[in-house]
Amino acid sequence: MPTLLPLNDISHVIQLAIAPVFMLTAIGAVLNVLTGRLSRSVDRRRVLVAALPKLDVGLADVARAEVEFEIRRIRLIYHAITMAVTSALMVCLLIAVAFFDAFVAQDYGKLVASLFVLAMVALIASLTIFLREIFLSVNSPRAPIV
Repeated sequence: MPTLLPLNDISHVIQLAIAPVFMLTAIGAVLNVLTGRLSRSVDRRRVLVAALPKLDVGLADVARAEVEFEIRRIRLIYHAITMAVTSALMVCLLIAVAFFDAFVAQDYGKLVASLFVLAMVALIASLTIFLREIFLSVNSPRAPIV
């Protein structure tokens, strides 16, 4: 028969899980911003591609250059989203292992710490890629097409 933990042990695990939950909230906010930028970039690329056949040569060259920048931005945002989701998954796994650790005799403290470090590294990577995408968007050519 499994041994039941005292209520104060379980409440301690819940207290320890609160900090990663705040991190999940922050990652969710980053994902919201990233998906918004992704949708705007995809929409802009679609508008440019649809307008290309009707443009004169000079304007078409500027539009093609902008399409190339939009494709690069889309790729960067996709990678940033991937890293943010990876970070969120690591945090979720961290919380699950922390609760599992409360019910078994083995110590999973190093695994929990490792998952936290991996989650932070993935979040740092996501934010770094996001910053690169912002720099790219500021410096991209802008064709006068609405």
